[in-house]
Amino acid sequence: MKAFADLFRALDESNKTNAKLDALERFFREAPEADRLWALALFSGRRPKRLLAATKLARWAAAEAGIPDWLFAESYHMTGDLAETVSLLLPPATAPGERPLADWMGRLLAWRGMPEAALRETLRASWRELPDGERLPFHKLLTGGMRLGVSSNLVYKAVARAEGLPLAEVATRLSGSWHPEDVPWADLLHGESGSRGAQPFPFFLAHALELPPELAVDRPVQSPTGSFQPGSEQPGSDHALTARLTELLGEPSHWFAEWKWDGIRAQLLYRDQRISLWSRGEEELAAAFPELALLQGRLPDGSCLDGELLAFKDLKPLNFQNLQNRLNRKNATRALLQRFPVVLMVYDVLQWEGRDLRALPFTARRALLEGLWTDGPLPGVLRLSPELPFHNWLELKQQRERSREEGTEGLMLKRRDSPYGVGRKRGDWFKWKVDPYTVDAVLLYAQRGHGRRAGLFTDFTFGIWHGDVLLPFAKAYSGLDDAEVRALNTWIKDHTLSRSGPVVMLEPHHVFELAFEGIARSPRHRSGIALRFPRIHRWRRDKAPTQADNLAYLEQLLQTSGLANEGPTTGDLFAGLP
Repeated sequence: MKAFADLFRALDESNKTNAKLDALERFFREAPEADRLWALALFSGRRPKRLLAATKLARWAAAEAGIPDWLFAESYHMTGDLAETVSLLLPPATAPGERPLADWMGRLLAWRGMPEAALRETLRASWRELPDGERLPFHKLLTGGMRLGVSSNLVYKAVARAEGLPLAEVATRLSGSWHPEDVPWADLLHGESGSRGAQPFPFFLAHALELPPELAVDRPVQSPTGSFQPGSEQPGSDHALTARLTELLGEPSHWFAEWKWDGIRAQLLYRDQRISLWSRGEEELAAAFPELALLQGRLPDGSCLDGELLAFKDLKPLNFQNLQNRLNRKNATRALLQRFPVVLMVYDVLQWEGRDLRALPFTARRALLEGLWTDGPLPGVLRLSPELPFHNWLELKQQRERSREEGTEGLMLKRRDSPYGVGRKRGDWFKWKVDPYTVDAVLLYAQRGHGRRAGLFTDFTFGIWHGDVLLPFAKAYSGLDDAEVRALNTWIKDHTLSRSGPVVMLEPHHVFELAFEGIARSPRHRSGIALRFPRIHRWRRDKAPTQADNLAYLEQLLQTSGLANEGPTTGDLFAGLP
């Protein structure tokens, strides 16, 4: 596994994209075929699930190292990474050997279901054989934590360069489900592509449309007491906004606009008379959504539609929390179908009657889509994402200001002549999201982080006022730069009130503005409220803890935003369900 360990180290030690690309390309040129297949699988999201419980690995590693459990726990809290802790504490290998990556992967997969005593002895034998330089990637594979900041698209680029193939072809061939033990490298990259069966296409992604903060048009105003004032705005200059959008995008007539739906991106395939539904993470979802059976025979064979899976009722999307109730369900009961109906909001067609349409301009693909609904009614589980007409950038701004009212995240802008690409290609598709919600909160607890910031406190718990009590309500792990992290860590060391394992309780002194995308009720949280994607927006050094927001503010936001709505449905979408 030495070649893979060298690649792992090169990727882990660099934050430069070109250096990572060069290391990947070199590996895919020079490594044995079986190792190339496994590395390709591991780096493109096909990692095996955790093969050994973390508690067992920690206990067995501590015993092998001859140290007490408490010392292992303290070491883990300092490194912030279980695989690294185990790798550092184990004694040196007594019989170091050289096994390829594919051999180790075969051994690891054979461990699943092995009796505990046999598993422990097999692991001990592996430790005696593993050289120091190969232990960290081995334990990353064992714990399911092989994350190195390498995107699938970067891996596809490396393979394309190593094999002399177009990027789009590589991405298409490697999408969908395949296993490194079932297909030769040559067949995977150079064999007949055929009809693709139930394989999805690579997803095309949008870049964020980034505007200066002074041009924000929808940030809500909070009163000095933290109360929310719905409908209030702090608009930027219309002239400056128009000038900036013209500079970035050119003429408005070159662009198509639609809502940015808040669901799960998915491709609906109808091939070989079978329906399948694929997420961006290349998970097959059709079993969890039996409503799709209504589409059987309603689309031509060899079709692929791209869209957003949404919880949807009364002609409006429900909040994302409702969709989560439908995910990861092997069997969806009729009660669940009635309570949380879904639709696929379709906004692109990638294949039709077996013909690949991705190279066509967006307007041609859109015309075909619109024709589907013109030709006759389709089952309600499919809806066409509507176009949002606008003649100038100020009209587009006005459309964006309606986003939350429509239950969406903002706007999507697509160049009318754009093909359907691979990954993120700047210039063709943009997402113009609404500004996030914000809340001022007090830092209450801290815990050391993982990875590059291991050993530093980077995982924080925040509280808001409920009466005269600070109530914990949200955790955030990102948003501070390195200098701010160092400054906060210096303060934490001198202002810790108590410690419970890796968590320290702090003096309630610092106020931070948290940004978040959504809010919902949650019986699992002490506050009764859960935030979606909370992160630190800025350190409010100008505020005292008494000036932080209160729970009533979040309750009011929950009501005025419409995010608390939920209820039974009429079930109209399910007429004719088997």
